[in-house]
Amino acid sequence: MGLLDDKVALVTGAGGGLGRSHAMLLASHGAAVVVNDLGGSRDGTGAGSSMADKVVGEIKAAGGRAVANYGSVTNEADAKAMVKTAVDSFGRIDIVVNNAGILRDKSFKNISNEEWDLVVDVHLRGSYLVTKAAWDQMLAQGQGGRIINTSSTSGLIGNFGQANYGAAKAGVAGMTRVLALEGMKYGITVNTLAPAAFSRMTEDIMPEGVEERLAPEKVSPIVAWLCTDDAKDVTGRQFCAGGNRVTLLSWQVTDIATDRDGMDAPWTVEELGEKIAASKPNWPKLLKPMEV
Repeated sequence: MGLLDDKVALVTGAGGGLGRSHAMLLASHGAAVVVNDLGGSRDGTGAGSSMADKVVGEIKAAGGRAVANYGSVTNEADAKAMVKTAVDSFGRIDIVVNNAGILRDKSFKNISNEEWDLVVDVHLRGSYLVTKAAWDQMLAQGQGGRIINTSSTSGLIGNFGQANYGAAKAGVAGMTRVLALEGMKYGITVNTLAPAAFSRMTEDIMPEGVEERLAPEKVSPIVAWLCTDDAKDVTGRQFCAGGNRVTLLSWQVTDIATDRDGMDAPWTVEELGEKIAASKPNWPKLLKPMEV
């Protein structure tokens, strides 16, 4: 018995790196997997079928069930076709892992509108389109579901040269928190993954010598667990994962100014400044992405 027997999963961007690792692990626990990959380069150019086909072959060789899909997450018809592939091939859809992504890193002073739009389109709109198609199918099935959206510490914390990527990933996290609230009524859990892994996407921005320590396979267990029955009540959470370390990232509330002893008048700027100065020692430290 596998932890995910009789479940059907769609993993986008599953032709390599994290997506491949997620798909392989889900399949090893019994899930049937739609392996989606456009087959393009890291910057989103090009297309091909070989990447998705290779992963499907690996899953089948290990005794699992999988089919390939080559659609773009940025295309509404393609997004709907991904879900249809799951239903036509395996009868339903239970799990979506929105993993597909591209990079067009530039400092803000050098970024072009095209580089902004392309990254936001893939990460934010792509996550929306695939989730929307799957959400409608999950509601029709009436048996709940699992959605894992891939964000990043670049969006949750910040990172130099990734204003486009960070904005998109912050948007993904915001969408996740809203859908988690809306999904409770229907048994659909929605969680955020912020991974740190060495892959084609990150090979030139990661420090040297971390390939093994930050292998994608050390991220995927939290994804698989979130898809199990044990995680049916876990929703709206943000998990940072990398190098076998999993951290729950939540918003810390730090009081700065609470009230004015019953006075209705606003704080003066000077008074508020004094309150801020007094509260600063209690502020959470500003983390760098690799410290999470």
